[in-house]
Amino acid sequence: MWNELQNENDIRQFMERFCYLHDSCIKEMYYVSGANVDQELWMYPLNDRRILRIVIQRQFEDTPVIELEFEGLNYLKLFPANENYTCEIFESTLFIKDGLIYWADNTGVPKDCLESYEKTIVCAAKMRWRALENCLGEQAFYRPIQ
Repeated sequence: MWNELQNENDIRQFMERFCYLHDSCIKEMYYVSGANVDQELWMYPLNDRRILRIVIQRQFEDTPVIELEFEGLNYLKLFPANENYTCEIFESTLFIKDGLIYWADNTGVPKDCLESYEKTIVCAAKMRWRALENCLGEQAFYRPIQ
């Protein structure tokens, strides 16, 4: 069941429930633009979906895996840590500004200067989340077409 975050109260409850995503990591991401080319090679060139999904795995027995969905994606700035550094989330940031929702995998996001932030950040029109069952481990959640 999806749970939409619509206001600051929803955000506060989400962040408190999941301890600001402390001791978690981004497991994987999946993006759907809406654009496509059909069997006749006709292109539908509009990004009319712009949906980003992120699987977060946590070191908590209560709800160890959650999926975040961002609809109407404005942008994703991805700064993955390389294998020489750890990538765990110690505390994330989530807020609404000018009618858009922002999520970052760290604290200290400069709300007045988001363009210069050099960590992973998502900006979208809407956000919702759901708990995932039996999704711990390294096996891919978003599986490629075989």
